[in-house]
Amino acid sequence: MNNPLLAIDSLINFSLINKLAFLTFIVTTMLGTGLSLTVKQILEPLRNVRLVIFSLVANFVLVPLFVYLLLQIMPLSESVKIGFTILAVAAGPPALPKLAQIVNGNIAFSTGLMMLLMCGTIIYMPIVLPLVLQNVHVSAWDIAKPLIFVMLAPLLIGLLIFSRYEAIANIIRPIMLQVSSITLILGLVISLILQFNNLIYLVRSGAIIASLAFITVSFGLGYFLGGSEQDIQRVLAVGTAQRNIAAALLVGGSNFDDPNIISVIVVTSLSMITIILLAKPKFAGVTSPTPIASDVL
Repeated sequence: MNNPLLAIDSLINFSLINKLAFLTFIVTTMLGTGLSLTVKQILEPLRNVRLVIFSLVANFVLVPLFVYLLLQIMPLSESVKIGFTILAVAAGPPALPKLAQIVNGNIAFSTGLMMLLMCGTIIYMPIVLPLVLQNVHVSAWDIAKPLIFVMLAPLLIGLLIFSRYEAIANIIRPIMLQVSSITLILGLVISLILQFNNLIYLVRSGAIIASLAFITVSFGLGYFLGGSEQDIQRVLAVGTAQRNIAAALLVGGSNFDDPNIISVIVVTSLSMITIILLAKPKFAGVTSPTPIASDVL
């Protein structure tokens, strides 16, 4: 006879493993990225004013506008609409450097773009979200904390080690990238298991179609505005389609009790990562000019 307490305990353990896996993934990805680049390499792509403007417009104007129009057309529940709205205004995915590796994009640009979009989200979200959703409180500091302690700190440590002890950086970097790959897959698999019932609900409600439309159009907008260099186009495409799940979950979880809101955020984000992983062979023959592009999944 099944023991419900054991089932609950197992679920809690899975949730804990899932959180630890994604935390380890983000930290090792940022540390590995820092161990491969210089500050100059990260900032260099951002000197292109046109590219910076297009990146900001794609993420903070065009994607939210498209989602707004999509939600006017599709007959979705209110909770699902709230989830998509939160996701639409949360830019700067923590996984962007890893996604850039997978699609053989420009790693330096992906790091600079991630920081640019995250800083933009810290300012943008607290201003815009309360205007479109009632009774929503968004703390800029709460959004900034993961950026500073979980992402920026490991990146700076990696940059420091690479600049002063390059030989040591070359030894540590492959280990960090391998750990980030393993923890990404582990976290993805566990998340899909935990979200299976919610995924079924989203499929039945038609929200999964909205998720795929969200991903496809956002990817297309980023690719179209990414200029003529393919390694830059691919980074802006995945960086626009993959939203900042950490910021979105923080806002959704602290302001709403409806689990469907969290489900929309998680499933849409996981769907994008899964699609990129499945499409990885398509990018296998294309190389990136940045040094860590060869250390991929």
